[in-house]
Amino acid sequence: MKLQRKNRVRALAVGALAVSGALALTACGSDDTSGGGGAGAAKTSNIKCEGKGKLLASGSSAQKNAMDVWVQAYSGACKDTEINYQPTGSGAGVTTFLQGQTAFAGSDSPLKPDEVTKSKQVCKGGQAIDLPMVGGPVAVGYNVPGVDNLVLDAPTLSKIFNSEIKKWNDPAIKKLNPGAKLPDLKIQPFHRSDDSGTTDNFTKYLKAAGGWKHEPAKKWEGEGGQAASGSAGVSSQVKQTSGAISYFELSYATAGKIPTAKLDTGAKAPVDATVDNASKAISEATQVGKGNDLALKLNYTTKAEGAYPITLVTNEIACDKGNKPETLAATKSFLTYISSKDGQSALKELGYAPLPTEIADKVRKTVATLS
Repeated sequence: MKLQRKNRVRALAVGALAVSGALALTACGSDDTSGGGGAGAAKTSNIKCEGKGKLLASGSSAQKNAMDVWVQAYSGACKDTEINYQPTGSGAGVTTFLQGQTAFAGSDSPLKPDEVTKSKQVCKGGQAIDLPMVGGPVAVGYNVPGVDNLVLDAPTLSKIFNSEIKKWNDPAIKKLNPGAKLPDLKIQPFHRSDDSGTTDNFTKYLKAAGGWKHEPAKKWEGEGGQAASGSAGVSSQVKQTSGAISYFELSYATAGKIPTAKLDTGAKAPVDATVDNASKAISEATQVGKGNDLALKLNYTTKAEGAYPITLVTNEIACDKGNKPETLAATKSFLTYISSKDGQSALKELGYAPLPTEIADKVRKTVATLS
């Protein structure tokens, strides 16, 4: 039974890659509510169901594959609650939340000061806060015929994504891959067309470690390249386009069987994009949010052995006070579940990094105080 459940979740992850970003994740009434190990088991025995009706949320596409599994598990346990999470991208999700249209939002970047100010109009008597929920590596996926063990570094990536390095056999890439047969093939860089927290984190890495010429932002500022919507969009383009390269969460690379580059960080050996290696980098994060805001600052220039530096942490954005009465109970119940040990244990097999224990503890305590 455990193997069957694990296969079901792997199928969910693969299916998530092909489904449009506009898919509504509604309650599916799963009958699999028993315990067991691994992501496929998605334990639900400890879920405390509160509230009824529809719970609307949107935002980060980075956490979509995790949300698929969480929504299935929660909806199977809580038949009276219908959860609809739209993976519209971090920027769109925060905008929709600030317009009062959703109960919470997913964002791969912490709220900006002006967004916190705007949130006070929606969060009556309070303000929006960041609740870290999903960690993981941003993989650099590529499609280069004959090359399955590629090494890149931040300066080279910066030039590739700013259209300064245009061929796969460029001397800078050759230097990092002395044994590879790099083809005389045009590089086809793809970036996100939507405002994206993944873009924000990726360009923060390029700026901090690679001399990126533009300011990091959710909106793509690099020169040239092609655009596609959402993590599903850019990863699909890489899979089907010879010479392509892009950035997206590891779960999309895993689901699409897309090779990912190792990063030369200055450590003794190039670092793979893995959950464990991302966790090593995330463990160096520091809390920069104040009070109940648990926003984290990541270290993009780590040279620690085995630490993968292009990471992101998806935050759920909610009001600390002033949540809508009709959705408050269900919001707290769902956020309590996904931040719980059961909810977090479902992540690793999908290519995400569970929150460090001390951060998860703070998140659960803060969720309990939402009002």
